Amino acid sequence: MLKAGVLGAGHLGKIHLRLLQQSENYNLVGFYDTNQQQAEAIASEFGYTLFNSVEELIAAVDVVDIVTPTFAHFEVAKQAIEAGKHIFIEKPITNTVEEAEQLIALAKKHNVKGQVGHVERFNPAFTAVSEKIDNPMFIETHRLAEFNPRGTDVPVVLDLMIHDIDAILSVVHSEVKHISASGVAVISETPDIANARIEFDNGCVANLTSSRISLKNMRKTRFFQRDAYISVDFFEKKCEVVKMKDVPEQPDDFAMILQNAEGVKKQIYFDNPEIPSNNAILDELDTFANAIYTNTTPIVSLDQGKKALEVALKIIDCFSN
Repeated sequence: MLKAGVLGAGHLGKIHLRLLQQSENYNLVGFYDTNQQQAEAIASEFGYTLFNSVEELIAAVDVVDIVTPTFAHFEVAKQAIEAGKHIFIEKPITNTVEEAEQLIALAKKHNVKGQVGHVERFNPAFTAVSEKIDNPMFIETHRLAEFNPRGTDVPVVLDLMIHDIDAILSVVHSEVKHISASGVAVISETPDIANARIEFDNGCVANLTSSRISLKNMRKTRFFQRDAYISVDFFEKKCEVVKMKDVPEQPDDFAMILQNAEGVKKQIYFDNPEIPSNNAILDELDTFANAIYTNTTPIVSLDQGKKALEVALKIIDCFSN
């Protein structure tokens, strides 16, 4: 088992602590948090070992799970990598693209693995259809959340939209050509609502909307491609796949058939896969362990985390132009 330690014991950090303790791939060694009073309370309640410093924790483990605020990601990740430790780092990977590039170079130099916590990649509704998404040409996403003061220190793009940016980049195999966007700050000092349009070299267009001041939660993405429509509900963990195929010579009596202006007939059918229940955070941690064991590239690599951040920051730049 891999010895693991957690840096940061806030809301998400406590979830990581619990899941690492449950995992069969890790031995949870302990954690460190700068809030001493809170850290001592967590250690007392759950029996986790509390370390006195970042350095002590890094020295005691094989894998450092970084769940600190984003501004601290780079420095602690740099320390861990230079100590020869593998890193799991929550999204966004760092504050700047330059910092992300430095971490990628350091990880390569020290021969360690790194994975970024883009958890929606492990959402069962997305994994159930990801292989069916083939050259989408239009993508529409809505990620709406009820207001929560936690996380409002960063723009909604880095708080919410970056999940969809990463998912889109994982299925659109083309370079970004152009980005346009607008954002509005309603309650926070940074935008709470944002809309972005991403155009790719291959002609694909993605339209993304995110809000953290909505009256209800919604996390839906729709993929449109040749002869298929795929819908993913990340919140309800549901998906729908609607495909079209040439009409057989003898169609079923109940077949749904469309005919275009040229007289071409297509049959509509549903191909909805089974969606197994899972814990997406546990899955991402376990697949990272597997990447370390098998010396393979993690599912969400540091480079992919950097690319998602790069697009997110370009969207934010549009707000001031």
